[in-house]
Parts: sequence; C-alpha cells; structure tokens
Amino acid sequence: MVRMSAEERRESVIRAAIAEFSERGYYGTSTEAIAKRVGVSQPYLFRLFPGKKAMFAAASQRCIDEMREVFEKAAEGLEGAEALRAMGTAYVQLIQEQPERLQMQMQTYITVAAADAEGEREFGELVRAGWLRLWDTVHLLSGADVEVTTAFLAKGMLINTYAAMGFPPEHRVWQGVYAAATGPERLEK
Repeated sequence: MVRMSAEERRESVIRAAIAEFSERGYYGTSTEAIAKRVGVSQPYLFRLFPGKKAMFAAASQRCIDEMREVFEKAAEGLEGAEALRAMGTAYVQLIQEQPERLQMQMQTYITVAAADAEGEREFGELVRAGWLRLWDTVHLLSGADVEVTTAFLAKGMLINTYAAMGFPPEHRVWQGVYAAATGPERLEK
C-alpha cells in the first residue's frame, strides 16, 4: 500500500469535509465523522487543519473555486449570451452530477449568516471574497454589463433554491429559468 503525502491527505480531508458538511452542515458535522471518512485519527486531522472552522472554510472555498473553473472551461472561446448559456448549462450539469456541491453551497450561506450573527465576520469575508471572484469571472467571460451579470447569478441562486427543495426537472417552476438570464435581448442593453 502506497502512503499518501500530507498534501494528498489534506485533499482527502477536503473531499470528506465537503461530503460530511454538505449533508449535516457545520454545526451537525463532527470532526470525528470527517476523520472516519478519510480513515485517519482526529489528531491527524488537526495536523492538517487547525480546527473544524478551517476544514469548513477549505471545503467552502473549494466549491466556489470549482464552480469558477467550471464557468471558465464552459465559456472558453465564447462571449455574450453564448458564454452565459454555456456557463449555465455547465453549472446545472455540475449540481446534477455532484449534488453535494449544491448542498455545500447552501450550507455555506447558512453558516456565513450564523457566524456573522455571532460577530465572527472572518468566515463571511472569505466566502464573500470567493463570491466576488465568481461574479468577476462571469462578468469578464461573458462581457455582459453589471445588470446582466447580476441577473445571471440571481437566476443561478433560483436554480439552487429549486434544486435544493427537490423540484423535479419537469416541474412547472423550471419553465423559463434560463431565458430571462441569458436571452440575447438582455445583452443588447
């Protein structure tokens, strides 16, 4: 059996943290569950991360970074409405194939609000900075104006909400979800 490097173990912890936190949230997940999923001891976890907050932050950041990478890949060589459509389609595919990514996003937003309410603004600042990078990515890749970029991301949040609530793809709430955010007429403003 080949031993993993500390970086490979760290990567395993992030993947396990996404799986655990996406199901149970920050407050419902124990570091013991993460350690068990990875197959390491809790003390070893804390050699890789200073604590549970750091694990959650790394998992949250990973999801935001991966979403940005999905957008970049989807929009490669495209611009305007075509880029937005490609990013939207790639995002829907991502959350269908890896629903824990959507669940982790939703857990992240809840945890930011809870941390901010407790006066712990550092985590929220980290997540907001990641979201700003995501917003900038969509804005720059599409060449869209601020209003269209915002509408696209707002529509993404609506998609998150519908998907998180379990509306099946054929349900009437999904009608028109993409057109309003990516229609060419919106880009010509």
